[in-house]
Amino acid sequence: MRISQKLEYASRAMLQLAKHADGHTITRLDEIAQREDVSSNFLVQILNDLRNADVIQSKRGKFGGYLLARAPEDITLFDIVSAVEPAMVSTPSPQDGESAAAVSKGWENVSNHLNKYLKETTLASLIADESGPMFYI
Repeated sequence: MRISQKLEYASRAMLQLAKHADGHTITRLDEIAQREDVSSNFLVQILNDLRNADVIQSKRGKFGGYLLARAPEDITLFDIVSAVEPAMVSTPSPQDGESAAAVSKGWENVSNHLNKYLKETTLASLIADESGPMFYI
């Protein structure tokens, strides 16, 4: 499966905000960009999409930045994808043709399974996976 760079950066930025989430800590754009090695010009556009979807909040001014709009346990990958790549989670529309109904049903099943997984995967679970046990040789 191919994930767009925009969705990749959005997910990484959200994980950065989730790592520092306490409901009050604001993370500056340049901090996120530096930690994730992404362009701040591109990242600000992505963060605006996330803000417009009410997934994050922004604060203006000298001490401004971004923070999650909800707890990491309450934000899913589905929320992120819906904000930056809504076509990815939309149901395919049926087409005309002899095999169209069967093919459409197959893609609808794939879409349903993907959406179910995206809705079950929270930022908190991604952080937990990231901080799993380390094995050294």
